[in-house]
Amino acid sequence: MFKRVYCCPALGLLLFFSAMAFAQSGQNTQLPLTVIEGRLEQFAGSNPMREATLRRLFEQAGCSGEHLKEQPVPKAAAPNVICTLPGTGNEVIVVGAHFDHVHAGDGVVDNWSGASLLPSLFQSLSSEPRQHTYVFISFTDEEKGFIGSIFYADHLTGVEAARIRGMIDIDTLGLGPTEVWEDNSDAELVKELRDVASSMKLPVSTMNVDGVGDSDGQSFKHRNIPIITLHSVTKETFGVLHTKRDNLGAVKLDDYYDSYKLIAGYLAALDSVPGPNHGQPAAACKK
Repeated sequence: MFKRVYCCPALGLLLFFSAMAFAQSGQNTQLPLTVIEGRLEQFAGSNPMREATLRRLFEQAGCSGEHLKEQPVPKAAAPNVICTLPGTGNEVIVVGAHFDHVHAGDGVVDNWSGASLLPSLFQSLSSEPRQHTYVFISFTDEEKGFIGSIFYADHLTGVEAARIRGMIDIDTLGLGPTEVWEDNSDAELVKELRDVASSMKLPVSTMNVDGVGDSDGQSFKHRNIPIITLHSVTKETFGVLHTKRDNLGAVKLDDYYDSYKLIAGYLAALDSVPGPNHGQPAAACKK
């Protein structure tokens, strides 16, 4: 059981109605399972080949031209891929997932499951104007020590870092229902996720992986940027990672599709809740 503490009841209502609007809006924003599954199935190839596939998927989803860029990373096998969905306000939400994988297995779960979801999340959010600017980043060489995310985060200016309301890190989905690494995540971002999951009637639970894993969110946490890490690993499924068992057959499509719906609804709901840079600091809320 999780104890929820609301700072402002109005914020909870905003999250509820934003998530419900997304869930009821049909295929204009919520993509069908066939699209999500089709993009997941395009995992094959080396890490540079995956990067090229990801660029193509972003373009198919409608992110192209000046909004789709590659960020060369020194000594990395491939660049970071960055897709920007401009907003009308000052704040930024970063959504990240690494595309590289180790040699053992096909790396479908870790982490093509996260990387291939980014174009779909962009497509789901781009159907209507947003207050926040969303930056979808697929990082290179996470498996070699978070090289891509460290390079991106370290090259943010102080002003750019201060504008980022939060970084949503997606790493290893589809082994089961959505899990959140709560011990390593910002408490407010976790609370908002649970509110959205409740309103959409989708599962989410806590599975902390302290001491057995890490992810690209740490690169942003070192810049004092709030993060939340979403995954699907449990004690029973941890052994799939970095082995030949990490293949398409390891993904439970129903759970994976639920994760997509939850994350898309969560991102849409976050856009309706003012962050600190909107002049509504948490301290102003009445308990």
